[in-house]
Amino acid sequence: MNHSNSSHLLFKGAFLLTLSGLIGKVLSAGYRIPLQNIAGDFGFYVYQQIYPILGIAIVLSLYGFPAAISKLVAEIREQGQVLSLSSFYLPALLWLFGICGLIFMIGYTQADELASIMGDERLTPSLQAAFTVFLLLPIPSLFRGVYQGQGNMHPTAISQVAEQLIRVLLIIAAVIYVVSEGQIYHIGVGASIASLGGIAASIVVFLIIIRKNPPWTKGPVDYASLSFLKTIVFYGIFICLNYMLLLLIQMTDALTLVPHLIEAGIAPVEAKVLKGVFDRGQPLIQLGTVLASSLALALIPSITRKKIKDHPKQVEGYIFGSVKFSLILASGASAGSITLFPFINELFFQDEKGTAVLRILMLVIIFSSLAVTFSSILQGLGFVSHTAVIVIFAVFVKWGLNVLLVPYLLLNGAAIASICSTAFVVVCQCLFLSRYFSFRKWRRLPWLSIACALAGMIVVLIVLIWIQSSLGAGLENRLFLLVYTLSLTAVGAATYFLLLIRLGALHRKELEALPYGRSFVRFLPKGLK
Repeated sequence: MNHSNSSHLLFKGAFLLTLSGLIGKVLSAGYRIPLQNIAGDFGFYVYQQIYPILGIAIVLSLYGFPAAISKLVAEIREQGQVLSLSSFYLPALLWLFGICGLIFMIGYTQADELASIMGDERLTPSLQAAFTVFLLLPIPSLFRGVYQGQGNMHPTAISQVAEQLIRVLLIIAAVIYVVSEGQIYHIGVGASIASLGGIAASIVVFLIIIRKNPPWTKGPVDYASLSFLKTIVFYGIFICLNYMLLLLIQMTDALTLVPHLIEAGIAPVEAKVLKGVFDRGQPLIQLGTVLASSLALALIPSITRKKIKDHPKQVEGYIFGSVKFSLILASGASAGSITLFPFINELFFQDEKGTAVLRILMLVIIFSSLAVTFSSILQGLGFVSHTAVIVIFAVFVKWGLNVLLVPYLLLNGAAIASICSTAFVVVCQCLFLSRYFSFRKWRRLPWLSIACALAGMIVVLIVLIWIQSSLGAGLENRLFLLVYTLSLTAVGAATYFLLLIRLGALHRKELEALPYGRSFVRFLPKGLK
């Protein structure tokens, strides 16, 4: 009974943590749309140049460092030892401050050089402010890891949502103020202060929780605190690269895109505006990736090396199912975004600038979603460092292709480079996974059914768009455009889903695993019911 309750609480905590993470990611992607509306493409360019640094800090604080501390806590508890202030909290906190302080010092002192590489030395104050955020990361990171290591996910979940919500509100407020003052280049400084405010909010949450129930005990216990460093660096930073693929691709664009656009003969100010237009695609890619990969992974149990050894057929089914759902969801999101992008662009960003290149960029959703799904599977199978190394090589692929393609193809070159680098990650992950799941088995994926369902969805959407255009129905009003775009999205999604069922891409058991899935079983072809 106790074991059952423990398992139930663990599952409930994991679900709560996943949900809070999903809310945080949606908030993190969504607020950039009103930010662009307020600041314009040039202001959005300024923000996006420092966003990867702020994003890396957030990922380390929410996932990387807490995972490392959680591992340390679990190991200490397994040894029957206790967590005391002098032997655990203080050494762990000092190591975290040392690592974050080093990142801050290097970033702050080299900010002018970084701005020079970006082709815009006026970004220096914003970059310095962004690196300052690392100084506050250790405190919430430590307590998130401690509570996760103890199996109590509630404090971490509450602090995550509080941090992201306060950060988003403060960023929007800062952008409104900076734009009203005509100081566009201060957007980066305002965003960094907002991030510090979000971290401060999470610290307040932990202080309230700790005051009621301190998670430490008194009395010295001897630990080899030097061993903390290896775990924090390996699990906290290196392994965390798996969560940073899209951030590192954006960082590569921040460093290379404007200089190579200028090299192609584009005026500096115009190149920066074009970078802002190109970055319109980033929040949409993030939303599509988060929703597709999160839903796919939520539908399968955890996969481990032990499980695949004890129950190979069952685990193969889990792997196949997760990749299949990720492919279906990501392909639908990508194709729908490409088809509807003129309306999405107008709705979210108030004009249709960059529609052609952003349509190309939406293909990244497919590969980034599959990359996240494969990464989770591979980490469960023990390929932890391998997946991180793949991400590092993908950054070099992106960088090299930007250098080669952007001077000739401009933004199209950057979009192609992003697609190729994320596709590179997926191919490498498949190679590692082939030890447990051969390439031939991927032939069983319903490629033709998915392609036909996508084609059917696109045809329906094009017909509806043609009807609207023929009737001359005006979409100048943003509210009407919102209703129209949402209606097209709903019709497209429903068409795609029903075609997938009718074409046999989804089976009875898969449908029954979905909410209200049994009601869709009747649409299956006769042989699959």
